[in-house]
Amino acid sequence: MTQYLDFEKPLAEIEGKAEELRAMARENGEMDITAEAKALDAKAASLLEEIYGSLTPWRKCQVARHPERPHCEHYIKALFTEFTPLAGDRNFADDLAVMGGLARFGDRPVMVIGHEKGNDTKSRIERNFGMARPEGYRKAVRLMELVSKFGLPVITLVDTPGAYPGKGAEERGQSEAIARSTEKCLQIGVPLVSVIIGEGGSGGAVAFATANRVAMLEHAVYSVITPEGCASILWKDSEKMREAAEAMRLTADDLRKLGVTDRIITEPKGGAHRDAPAAIKAVGGAIAAMLKELDGKDAAALIADRRKKYLDMGAKGLAA
Repeated sequence: MTQYLDFEKPLAEIEGKAEELRAMARENGEMDITAEAKALDAKAASLLEEIYGSLTPWRKCQVARHPERPHCEHYIKALFTEFTPLAGDRNFADDLAVMGGLARFGDRPVMVIGHEKGNDTKSRIERNFGMARPEGYRKAVRLMELVSKFGLPVITLVDTPGAYPGKGAEERGQSEAIARSTEKCLQIGVPLVSVIIGEGGSGGAVAFATANRVAMLEHAVYSVITPEGCASILWKDSEKMREAAEAMRLTADDLRKLGVTDRIITEPKGGAHRDAPAAIKAVGGAIAAMLKELDGKDAAALIADRRKKYLDMGAKGLAA
């Protein structure tokens, strides 16, 4: 059953009426509701296109957080074969908010690392809602170091509201762990491509997305802080999150213009949660294209490419 966002209520009513008609027809085999159901379906399709054709930045945040949106685990299962999960930072613990392991992308061996939010109450608690602790970022550093020795590409899937800000995480060096992961992204002499599949929150996202190529799903968001957090700081009122989202330029279109991301991946009509297989297939195509762009470059060229990308990004930001 589809979970509707607050701005989708008119759509929910129309689709609900269409389903009610079909249910009545199933109970009464003599009732012919084909024409009425088709009319409602057409009206729903038109409204869906209208709603998603003009999403505000805040509504994009809501779509990026949709509980039925495909998460890292779904992408790994669909796009990769022979996935072998690797666990732990060899220092403190394993962080279930970060998935990582060796796999094959097509016929190509790779390392895939990503944030995992979970899909139900139990798994969301286990995964800490995708908010990684220091050991998660140290695990990522360990996996990047491992795979760089063998010259294999790294693919990262970003979906986090931000790194976990709890007391224990701070005591174990959260800021240092994020910085080390970002540093490692810049140092490895292998292709590194990243996709923002949902939320790209603050340093928790940057620690995985400091890549040669960064793509964003059409309705994903990427920002230094959540709109609610920004509103709380600037206006002392988290309810001003709509105004904050407008000001933060966190959408895929804005970030493409700023040079923060390199490509936008078109989502199915109504968002990735309405047609997860199509969204996952589109992400797979983007990953393949980005890896192809980096084929043939040696370690020095890949590191230089990454360095130039972020230096140029800073220059564009100052110009804007």
